[in-house]
Order: sequence, then structure tokens, then C-alpha cells
Amino acid sequence: MSKSGGCLCGAVRYDIASELSQIGACHCEMCRRWSGGVYMAVKAAGADVTLTGTEHIGAYKSSDWAERGFCKTCGSSLYYRVTLDGPHKDTYHFASGTLDDHEGLTLTEQLFIDLKPAGYGFTQKTHDMTAAQIEEMFAGIAEQS
Repeated sequence: MSKSGGCLCGAVRYDIASELSQIGACHCEMCRRWSGGVYMAVKAAGADVTLTGTEHIGAYKSSDWAERGFCKTCGSSLYYRVTLDGPHKDTYHFASGTLDDHEGLTLTEQLFIDLKPAGYGFTQKTHDMTAAQIEEMFAGIAEQS
């Protein structure tokens, strides 16, 4: 099912044309600081994304392979977008809290699981990746570019 969403003030809106059913959770320090907790997101290919109000989007290059988009008007964290050439380029990870509707979505993946604070946990069985596994994945892509 396609999804739409936007920031708190409504200055930025997005539509995702592809079918979405999965939510991922990231426990890395950057995501925790950026979102104020675990960053939960839905993934979409850039070709499937339509953004409106782009003049209100600020971007912060948070790593060698990605940037984080936010609303310059209200400060809402909107997305994490892969900028590195390779198979993940222009993949968006929209903050699930910005979605208009969560129907049909299930938590299926946790990233940087080894960095998750001990104070919380999810009961669902998920595909889990450690920091080393994620860094290896992106390092391999960078070497091919």
C-alpha cells in the first residue's frame, strides 16, 4: 500500500508510490540523537518518492554515505537518504512518525542492534544487523564506486 506523510507544520509533504509493509528501527547513536530515541522508518526508492515543499527541507550530511532531511520551519525529522553511489543510492528512510497512516506496517528489521540501549526492547522477531555488519556493507559499496 502506498503511503503519504509530512512534517508537523505541514510545510513538507511526501507521497510514496510503492507498496510498503515494513518498518525498520535504527539504534545508532546518530539516529538516537537526531530522533530523540530509536529511529523508526519506512524505506522507499527515490524514484517512488514525490516531495512537496522542498524549499522547507534542510539537509545535514551525517556520514560519508547519507544525509538527514528535516523541516526548516518546524524542525521535524523527515528522512535519512543514502547519497553514496551504488545499489542503495537515493533510498529514503522516512520517519514512521511522519506517516499519515500506519495500517499494514510491521516492524521487521533492527539496525545497529549491538548499540541499542538496555532500557527498551521490542517483542517482535526481527532481522538484526550489528554496527560492524552495516559498516562492512557500505564499505563494500564504496570500494566498488
